Amino acid sequence: MNPKVSIIIPFYNCPYVDQAIESAINQTYPNIEIIVVDDGSTEFKEKLAPFQENIVYIRKENGGTATALNEGIRSATGEYIAWLSADDYFLPNKVAKQISFMMRENVEASFTNYNYMDETSQPIDHWTRPVFSNNDDVYRAFLNYNAINGCTVIIKKEVFEQAGYFNPNLRYTQDYEMWVRLLIEGYKIYYLDEELTKFRIHKESGTYKHQQAMQQEISIVENEYKPLLKEYIARNLE
Repeated sequence: MNPKVSIIIPFYNCPYVDQAIESAINQTYPNIEIIVVDDGSTEFKEKLAPFQENIVYIRKENGGTATALNEGIRSATGEYIAWLSADDYFLPNKVAKQISFMMRENVEASFTNYNYMDETSQPIDHWTRPVFSNNDDVYRAFLNYNAINGCTVIIKKEVFEQAGYFNPNLRYTQDYEMWVRLLIEGYKIYYLDEELTKFRIHKESGTYKHQQAMQQEISIVENEYKPLLKEYIARNLE
């Protein structure tokens, strides 16, 4: 049994989008839908042309990553949702390995380890990544930082339908808010310790260009959710 996986690629003026799409097309998993959500791009749209027959293309007014993800999730016909940023890419066996893990463990959501790369797709080895020995460690990590790289996540679509979509008011930390909210509401996000995604570090990324705005949003998320997370951990893990 190979349930359909919808890979959603939010796209806004990103020169690497063709590499992201190719990595989705090259998945060894046999039942995949690729949805590219064009969030009002004015540049690099020509990079989509070679893939017209391989993707579902959605164009919308610019509203930020959360709105693009939400649009993709609502349009998805897959049972599972994967998010791939336009400047990152998946290793060929990413979906196959992760879906196999999720079905074997009977879980609704999972995330994995990943590698860093630079503007030219060369590996960056000196950047460290969090590794977790058990699921309780994931909860405790969120007391200090966003422990999940959003592009490593695969999650059942019904989870979003039950718990809600990404917060469109958070342009840079919509993923942080989503994962903490899910954990507090009792959804477990299981960790697979395999490096299945390449995360690109470059000077045009939102993470690099909007540090101050990100820090402001992080404070908003933590002020709202950290007390609730502490309460959840005290009640359920300790």
